[in-house]
Amino acid sequence: MAGDSPEEIKKAMKTYAMVGVGLMIGTILTVAVAVVPELDFGLKGFSTTDLVIGLLIASGKASLVMYFLMHLSDEKKLIYFVYAMSIFFALALYFITKMAFVDPITALNFFDGLKK
Repeated sequence: MAGDSPEEIKKAMKTYAMVGVGLMIGTILTVAVAVVPELDFGLKGFSTTDLVIGLLIASGKASLVMYFLMHLSDEKKLIYFVYAMSIFFALALYFITKMAFVDPITALNFFDGLKK
């Protein structure tokens, strides 16, 4: 956080202004990818490629907010460990949910083929 000196306050204001500009650019880019036909990747209309691009832009914007506005740049290593573990468990829950849609017979045949 900014201290009491005018120099530190000006530095913090400049940082926040740059983050604001980055968030605006990210928002404009997200809208452009969704609306502008020349930036339509993949199939015509909304497709998986457009979804991935939108999520990558949103992840970049979220990283800016977390690192600068939530002051994670000043935190200890434990915060990063907790953050990494939360991502790990979120991905684990995702794959466990995906496994509910896998045919168990096909999956067992696949694993039997690996044993040979």
